[in-house]
Amino acid sequence: MTDPVYSNLETNKVKETKRLVSELCRHVYTLGWVSGTGGSITIRVHDNATSRSSQLIVMSPSGVQKDKVDPDDMFVLSSDGCILCKPNTKVYPHKPPKCTDCAPIFLKAYEMRNAGAVIHSHGIEACLVTMIHPLSKEFRITHMEMIKGIEGHGYHDELVVPIIENTAYEGELTESFTKAIEAYPKTTAVLVRNHGVYIWGETWISAKTQAECYHYLFDASIKMHQLGLDRFSTGHDPYPSSGVCRCMKNGCAMRKKTIGFGCRSILLDIEGTATSLPTKFLPSNTSKSMVNHFIGLFDTNPVLKSAFETSELVGVMSNEMPEILGRWHASGIKVYLYSSSSRGAQRLLFSNSRHGDLRKYICGYFDTTTGGKTEPKSYLEILQTVGIDKPEELLLVTSDMEAAMTARAVGLEVVIILRPGNAPLPGSHNFKTTESLLQI
Repeated sequence: MTDPVYSNLETNKVKETKRLVSELCRHVYTLGWVSGTGGSITIRVHDNATSRSSQLIVMSPSGVQKDKVDPDDMFVLSSDGCILCKPNTKVYPHKPPKCTDCAPIFLKAYEMRNAGAVIHSHGIEACLVTMIHPLSKEFRITHMEMIKGIEGHGYHDELVVPIIENTAYEGELTESFTKAIEAYPKTTAVLVRNHGVYIWGETWISAKTQAECYHYLFDASIKMHQLGLDRFSTGHDPYPSSGVCRCMKNGCAMRKKTIGFGCRSILLDIEGTATSLPTKFLPSNTSKSMVNHFIGLFDTNPVLKSAFETSELVGVMSNEMPEILGRWHASGIKVYLYSSSSRGAQRLLFSNSRHGDLRKYICGYFDTTTGGKTEPKSYLEILQTVGIDKPEELLLVTSDMEAAMTARAVGLEVVIILRPGNAPLPGSHNFKTTESLLQI
């Protein structure tokens, strides 16, 4: 072969990568991730003399027993997906060699995330975790030690993995996979409902490490669900039990650890609810939309983000926030945030507030990737994600009249908070209102 591309196919680096893919296939087979010829692994051929975007790619074959694969069974592809080398056909009963149907998906991970390796697992825990809430578009979990093994996450963070719907053929997943990693720039995995999971990393070591952590967390989530533990809770307490408490203003007897009309969870707006408008780090005439824009800058502006993380800027929460969050937490009420600002900005605000780190009281974060506040489907998605079957068991606390109307139309209980700077309400609105979260 005189073609310079083909002259690279038998280098020691290619041979070593083929051997590594073969070894990993055999290893993950013992974990139950690639049984029944399912699943696949791919790794870039690392070569310092070649730019990462141009490096060759080794992929495991399709339709073969992964515990039996050898280095010679591997396919070698160019960086743009052209098959440069395929294995020889083996004698009966082996089938002719076929490159994995996952190849287009793998290539998207390489192209869009600069991955160095991708693992596609059919592990039962990755399949079952998508079935607990069959309409949920995300898997979420927080305050688990193994979250630290996922790139860009710490113990206190909420891990969010998008879920896409399965198709008859894996190649048909490419479009929805692409949209998922565009919508979730922090994720290193995509779950496929009733199917499995794709996991990638900068190197094969990173991909393997994260795959082990993800499977642990999926399995833990399933067991927590079976035990009645809440994976969205910072303390993973049992779901609230029965008892008596008083709801806002009317003093009626309700179930213990509930508010309003039997609600056991709160969906809390930030702007004008957890914070007062205008905030102290903006001019007094700043509009709510400008506050949302400013908060969103923390995700994209390294200087602002650094200033926030070093406490040069702090989240100006209402003075009542530490007390009410602590009270709700002690009562077993789960608190989730829903804001126009991104999840990252929400975590910055609550981790660096003037009252200290308040994230321990927050069970989950929602932003407009779930949907807009005036879209009914957004609240349905949130209900499915947090595992609430009856809409009336979730209370939205907001300063936004349109959001309140939309949530109530879906069936949520709603309280509108009245704070200085919030937009005035119409004379007749029929919503419960309060000037303080402490009244809830």
